[in-house]
Amino acid sequence: MIQYKITSIIIFALLLSKFAFAQEMLIKTEAVEIALENNYNIKIAGNNVELASNNASILNSGYLPSLQGSAAVNYSSGSSRAEFQDGRVNETNSAQSTAYSSSLGLNYTLFDGLGRKYNYARQKEVYSISELQMRQVIELNILDIFRVYYDVARLTTNEINQNETLSISRRRLDRARYGYDYGQNTQLDVLNAEVDYNNDSITYLTIIQELENAKRDLNVLLGRDVNTSFSVDTTIVYEKDITLDLLMEEAMENNVGILLIQGNVQTAEYDININRSGMIPRLDANAQYVWNQRNNDATNIFANNRNYGPQAGVSLSWNIFDGGLTKTRVQNAKISRDNELIALEQNEQILERNVNNAWAFYQNALFVLDAERKNLETNKNNIDRSLEQYQLGQINSITFRAAQLNFLNANLNFNQAKYDAKIAELALLQLSGYLMYANF
Repeated sequence: MIQYKITSIIIFALLLSKFAFAQEMLIKTEAVEIALENNYNIKIAGNNVELASNNASILNSGYLPSLQGSAAVNYSSGSSRAEFQDGRVNETNSAQSTAYSSSLGLNYTLFDGLGRKYNYARQKEVYSISELQMRQVIELNILDIFRVYYDVARLTTNEINQNETLSISRRRLDRARYGYDYGQNTQLDVLNAEVDYNNDSITYLTIIQELENAKRDLNVLLGRDVNTSFSVDTTIVYEKDITLDLLMEEAMENNVGILLIQGNVQTAEYDININRSGMIPRLDANAQYVWNQRNNDATNIFANNRNYGPQAGVSLSWNIFDGGLTKTRVQNAKISRDNELIALEQNEQILERNVNNAWAFYQNALFVLDAERKNLETNKNNIDRSLEQYQLGQINSITFRAAQLNFLNANLNFNQAKYDAKIAELALLQLSGYLMYANF
């Protein structure tokens, strides 16, 4: 009964696997395109870029004049009593008056000590920084996506290899049973073959489950339905003609982390000039057109008053001494700039270390890949000869099983090595600033 259940589960898993391979192929460039459109972190970074773009607009620069309009109506009703020295009395009851006013005013800063100029330049630099931050988010997410993508590819290949191993174990079990029925094998041979088949079945089911989990992980990173079915491209193409010197040079010029700190240095320079502008006189201009009318009550000798016309003026202000606040802000801005320069020097050194480490890791991964390839070739020859000898009865099932496991492990190790090498390569290219141009 146990054997029947395992066989049924295996058949079901095989059907699922075949159905999965029949699904649409998710090629690598398509995965990047889907991520750029749907990945949640990339979407948030894109919104931040849009915010920075709005802040860097001419509408937020202070270079445009301001225009204000106003209008008002006032109504009054009151009584008054006035008694003259000669005894006469002037008294009014419920005297009503109305007043109307309106104006349209234009204000413009002619000169503000260049603070407006540097603030506008600073906002543009912040916008550039936000674009670099988005690029950083994209690079890190693309790197994560391909870690999972290649994990799906690795498990896909492992599933194929394990399926072949399972088929061999199944044939071995059938052979052991036939041999037992005809008196050529013992019950122990059958039990050993059955145990190995069951273990291979469990391993196969585990790989299937890991593969489905990895696909769901990739769907989350792509920002789409987690249950979307797909298959992946298991081929690997490695970059050619890359050297440590070239990567180091490109990293110092294009690494997004270094570019971000350089942007912070430039922003700090603008902050110094913005604060210095507080020491320089400010010149403002204003112009307005006003219209006022008042309808007087009966006690006034004039029935109404009206005045209207344009007005204009300029004003000069100078913060001669503010208790040292502006000077302190300038000094603090300079210290912040110096800190950014120190951070830049530190991160350049860290980047140099990281590139060297990543290069060494990549070279080691390539060496392991070459060694595992040779090991796989050796084990392939060994399993072919062992299978032939086993079928001829020249070796027993235990010896054949050892060769089978060696070949399976060699396959798994080679499969792991080739994807590890590619991930190491992508990590190296990310440090150099060329991940998005990589041959995925």
